[in-house]
Amino acid sequence: MSSRTRLTIVLLSMPLMVFAVVGGWLGRHASARENTFQHLRVFEDVVSLIVNNYFEEANTEEVLDGAMRGLAEGLDPDCAYLTPEQARQLENGDAAPDGTTGIELTRQFYLRVVAVRDRSPAAKAGLRTGDYVRAIDGKSTRPMSVFEGRQLLAGAVGSSVKLTVLRGSAAEPHDVALTRAKQPAVEVTARMQAPGVGYLRIAAFGPQVADEVAAGIEQLKGQGATRLIVDVRHTAEGEPEAGIDVARLFVKSGTLGIKEVRNEPKTTYSTREGDGSVTWPVVLLATNGSSSAAETFAAALVGNKRATLIGEHTLGRAGLQKLVALPDGSGLWLTYARFLDPAGKPIHGEGLEPQVEVDEPDVEFGQEAPTKDQILEKGLEHLSKTEKRAA
Repeated sequence: MSSRTRLTIVLLSMPLMVFAVVGGWLGRHASARENTFQHLRVFEDVVSLIVNNYFEEANTEEVLDGAMRGLAEGLDPDCAYLTPEQARQLENGDAAPDGTTGIELTRQFYLRVVAVRDRSPAAKAGLRTGDYVRAIDGKSTRPMSVFEGRQLLAGAVGSSVKLTVLRGSAAEPHDVALTRAKQPAVEVTARMQAPGVGYLRIAAFGPQVADEVAAGIEQLKGQGATRLIVDVRHTAEGEPEAGIDVARLFVKSGTLGIKEVRNEPKTTYSTREGDGSVTWPVVLLATNGSSSAAETFAAALVGNKRATLIGEHTLGRAGLQKLVALPDGSGLWLTYARFLDPAGKPIHGEGLEPQVEVDEPDVEFGQEAPTKDQILEKGLEHLSKTEKRAA
C-alpha cells in the first residue's frame, strides 16, 4: 500500500475509529481492544483493495459513508449516522416544521410504519402498523435511516408528500399522497364502553398526558365507572419517562421501571407518596404498534399486578438517543440508555408479551377494517370475569 493511499484511508476513516470507541467496542479488557483493532485493520485492508483494485477510481468518501451507515444500522433501528448538515441542525436546535403525517417509523430493510396517530393524515389514508414505506417522494428508503425518514415526512402544514407503500404479501406497492397537517391536539379521550366500564384512549404521551389521564378518569368516575380499559394500541409517541409518570396514577407502591446506561449505576423509578389514586381493575390493550412510553406504562402496571395486558407483543422500543459529534462534523445518533421493566427485564429490543394474546386482523390495502374489535371485546370479557370472581 502506498503512503498516499494509507494517508487517505486514515484521514477518511477517522470518524469510523471514533465511532468504534463511542459504540463501546473498546472495552475495558485487552482482549476486547485487540478484537476491535483487528476489525479496524481488516477495514483498512478492504478500503485499500477498493481504492487500488476496483475497475475504476472509486469515490472513497462515498464508500466510507456507506460503511458508517452500515455500522449504525447494525445497532438498533433508531441509531443513525448523520451527515454534517444533519448533525449541525441537531446541535443548533433547529425547529422542525410543524406539519406532520402522523407516522412513526422503524427500520426493517426498508422503513416500516410502527404506528399511525389517531385522526392524522396517514390514519385518514388508511396506513397501518407494519406497512413498508418503500419510497418517500420517489426516493428509495432502502439506504435511509429512521432519522432521515422522519425529516422527509415533516414539512409545512398544507404541503404534500408521496409515499410508496407495500402491505403484507402484496406484489405491487401503492402510491399514497398525504397532505401534512398540524399535530392533533387531543391525546387522551374517555367514554363509557359498557355499564360500569370506562374506556380511556391514550393516543400519545405528551408533556401533559398524566393530567389528561387523571381528568379522563374523573370524567368516567362521574359517569359510574368502576373498572377501566386503557387502550395504547398503535401509540408510539412520547418519551419512556412519560409512561412511568402516568403509571404513578395506578401503582401505589413498588418499582415502576429502571433506566440502564452503560457503565453507570441504574436509575430506579419508585412510587412516591400520593401515587396509586386509581384502584379500579384495569385491562390494557396493546399491539405491535405500541412502543416507547406506551411500553414503559404497560410494564409498570403489569409488573405491579395492576393490569392485564391483552393484544399483541409490543414493539420493544424503549431507549433514549443522543448526538455524538464526530471529527469531520458528522455525527452519530446513538441509543445510550434503555428501559427495563420493574423486575429488571429489558423492554428495549424485547417488548412485552401479552398475558392474553389476540392478534389484530389483516386488512387489505383500500379495504375497511372489520367493525368487530376482537381485542376490545376480549378486554371487556376479561373485566366481566374479574367482576364475577370478585363477587
